[in-house]
Amino acid sequence: MTHASLKVAIQMDPIGPIDINADSTFRIMLEAQERGHSLFYYTPDKLAFQEGRLTARGWPVEVRREVGNHYTLGEEQEVDLSTFDVVWLRQDPPFDMGYITSTHLLDMIRDTTLVVNDPFWVRNYPEKLLVLQFPDLTPPTTIARDLETIRAFKDKHGDIILKPLYGNGGAGVFRLGPDDKNLSSLHELFSGINNEPLIAQKFLADVSNGDKRVILVDGEPVGAINRVPQKGETRSNMHVGGRPEKIGLSARDREICDRIGPLLKEKGQVFVGIDVIGDYLTEINVTSPTGIQELERFDGTNTAALLWEAIEAKRA
Repeated sequence: MTHASLKVAIQMDPIGPIDINADSTFRIMLEAQERGHSLFYYTPDKLAFQEGRLTARGWPVEVRREVGNHYTLGEEQEVDLSTFDVVWLRQDPPFDMGYITSTHLLDMIRDTTLVVNDPFWVRNYPEKLLVLQFPDLTPPTTIARDLETIRAFKDKHGDIILKPLYGNGGAGVFRLGPDDKNLSSLHELFSGINNEPLIAQKFLADVSNGDKRVILVDGEPVGAINRVPQKGETRSNMHVGGRPEKIGLSARDREICDRIGPLLKEKGQVFVGIDVIGDYLTEINVTSPTGIQELERFDGTNTAALLWEAIEAKRA
């Protein structure tokens, strides 16, 4: 099927230091270029609302798969984002007020421009909170600021994972076993950093077999990769040395996707990565999911092409 050339802006972290063999945004840009779409790149700090116009200061960009020479920028310019067909919201969390503000601003161009993922629902569906709507799919979970509540949860379940509600990439994730005495010090440490609640989940021993990242495009599962923690490590995030491995979709993965997929599609979450440990859904990542390059290497699935097909169909 032929498609019109789209004018695409990408809001992302600085393009210079990215790992072009692992970064999903880079793969999405490469695919866009191959499909004849034009690319404009800017960082979140260059997004502005100016007297009724939503603008960004950035650069037309061309990308190539060449380590150390993966992009060329055109002249810096200020653009009106409402003149673009598509804007990709692709910076990494932390999901803080800066992130939330950019979703509010991007909301303002929804009548003219397709923002992926839909920023209204990115804002209202933070990764660790959307799963609360599916308690039967998730491990026992508590979100609390109060130490007594978290302690009661730990007393009940013995072995728990404690992490900040709005972190990413495995930062600040702790496993507290039955004999662990660090809960109150950790609580103190987190309390000194910010006033956000923590999330506690029952520890799933299945994590030693890996934490599966299932990728959905427009609500449909397209494949999965397994992330296996390093020896002596609880966290399997690739950011902290987890090793990606080839793995297929299980019947349980499909069951989970059948339940959550329609909601994701309805709310404009085109590119989503969910985390599944054993039989349990632990996170639904809508802010800046990754894993498509690994999936392509393992299974030959070109997720970037599927994403653009979904977007082109929405813009047609």
